[in-house]
Amino acid sequence: MERINISFNELRRIKRALPHGSMQRIAELLNTEADTIRNYFGADNFKVIGDGVHYEQGGLDGGIVTFDDPTILRFAQKILSVRGIKFK
Repeated sequence: MERINISFNELRRIKRALPHGSMQRIAELLNTEADTIRNYFGADNFKVIGDGVHYEQGGLDGGIVTFDDPTILRFAQKILSVRGIKFK
């Protein structure tokens, strides 16, 4: 599986750009809770979504988040690309 690094602030920008209902939609597609999806995009404590999320605080742009499994991020990017919004 592909690992992906993204800045914390970029992750928050993606979350804010998602249309209303996107978290629930992604959760349904992945058979999980909408809160899990919301937490993926910038929880105070990434442990609430399980292993495979590594957060290095500070530094440029709010720190770096590494996801061992970027499936949720890919779904979000696809939703945004359909709306003509591009992120990393």
